[in-house]
Order: sequence, then structure tokens, then C-alpha cells
Amino acid sequence: MIIKSAEFIISAVSAKQYPEEGLPEIALAGRSNVGKSSLINKIINRKNLARTSSQPGKTQTLNYYKINEEFYFVDLPGYGFAKVSKELRNKWAEFIEDYLSKREVLQGVIHIIDVRHPPTGEDCMMYDWLTHFKLPTLVVATKADKISRGQWQKHIKEIKVKMKLPASQQLVLFSKETGQGLPEITKWIEDVKKDA
Repeated sequence: MIIKSAEFIISAVSAKQYPEEGLPEIALAGRSNVGKSSLINKIINRKNLARTSSQPGKTQTLNYYKINEEFYFVDLPGYGFAKVSKELRNKWAEFIEDYLSKREVLQGVIHIIDVRHPPTGEDCMMYDWLTHFKLPTLVVATKADKISRGQWQKHIKEIKVKMKLPASQQLVLFSKETGQGLPEITKWIEDVKKDA
């Protein structure tokens, strides 16, 4: 996938603000600080179009990035961050679920997990949601460079078992430092867009 253009379009908090030109959308879901923004930046080969933050829970809106005038990446608010109020967490959950269940141009979701830690209950719940809504999903285990190569399979197995991933579910190990996993991720994006 050759990136010719990438631009931030809008931070949306309700369906009224979503772009209306009908381009396909690919959402990125994951816990706070799991590396969603870093993955977007790596795919589009830009340092900081998607703002990365050392402060978890920073993304509180659906952030739309238009790529090649062809499709959107939609960065969803990170879930599972304890420092925001329960009320705000519930509000996020509501509009994320609303988006995932009703957005007709949504073609697929990249579900991001931190390979270093066992999946949380919220990771499992998000995957169950995606399965329930029958959304094409790519599971990406980030921060592969933070653990030794010899530990990769053990951690991947733990993710597969804990999240009850079927054998058909593609899981890609990714590192923003080395670019590992990038070809598989961009191929999945291309394939999902083709089906739009």
C-alpha cells in the first residue's frame, strides 16, 4: 500500500459528526496506551499525524484520518483506563458500541493487544463484541520488540487461549521499531477495502 496522502479530519463524539461521503472505514480498537496511534503512524509512514500520548485515556473521541482520499482510519477511545470517571467510561462504551453496530461504511476493525501482558477482561469483551457484530477483525499484538523472540510464541498462545480466538482468526505480531508485521497488516487493510 503506497501512502500518497494522510490527514486528520475530525474528532467526532456523535454520529452527526461522522464524515458523510461514504468512504470505507477501518477502526482501531484497544486498551489505552496499547499503541493505536503508533500503529497508524507506522502504516502511513509519518512521525506524528496520530498523536501519541504518554497519558493514557487521552483519546476521548473517534478520531478520523483520511488516507489517500480512499478510506478512513478511525481511532476509537482506548478502553480500560481507570483514571477516568465511571460515567465517562460508560459514555465511551455506549458510543463505541453504537459506532461498531450501526456504522454502515465500517469495513473492519484492527483490534490491538499488548503482547507483553495477558489480555484483560475488556480485551476479551471487545473481541466478543466484534464477533457478535460479525465485523472482519485483525488482531494485532504490539510491542513485539519489548520481549525476547524466544518468548513470542508463549505470549501469542496466551492471547489466543484467553480471548478464545478461533483457528481462522488472523493474529499479527507487530513492532513499530522494526516494522515487523507491517506487510501483513497493510495486506489485510487492502483486502478489507476491496470488499467495500
